Amino acid sequence: TDERALWLENNVENVSTFNNVFFGITLFIWFIGIGSLIAGIVGIGNIMLITVKDRTQEIGVRKALGATPGNVIGQIVMESVFVTTVFGFFGLAAGVLVLEGLASVIPASEFLRDPTVRIDIGLKALGALVFFGALAGFFPALRAAAIRPIEALREE
Repeated sequence: TDERALWLENNVENVSTFNNVFFGITLFIWFIGIGSLIAGIVGIGNIMLITVKDRTQEIGVRKALGATPGNVIGQIVMESVFVTTVFGFFGLAAGVLVLEGLASVIPASEFLRDPTVRIDIGLKALGALVFFGALAGFFPALRAAAIRPIEALREE
């Protein structure tokens, strides 16, 4: 309260405040990333369920001609992995292009330096996406493998 006293900045308090803010931002980014991954998994799962439903007769014919449940599961999971890989790569490339565009427009400052994605993190994210895409395609594949050929051929 003494106005004649010497005032000093307490950097320890500022560092603690900045650390808390950045921790909150990091948690928010993780929440958004995990939510996006879950939305992608649900989307791929729904696409594969519709694919199995639309191709019920084809799956019935394949099974009638001797395809094993493993063959049917492999085909559906492979399609799921293909779709996830292709569109995951395009999404990753679009994100990198946006970051590179921002890096060229925003001047470097003390708080924002070089907004880029490391290649190892991008490949790990793509690998996780492909893994969960395969997992999302596995359950519709089990449904497809359980289709009985005679019932599939009757369906219109």
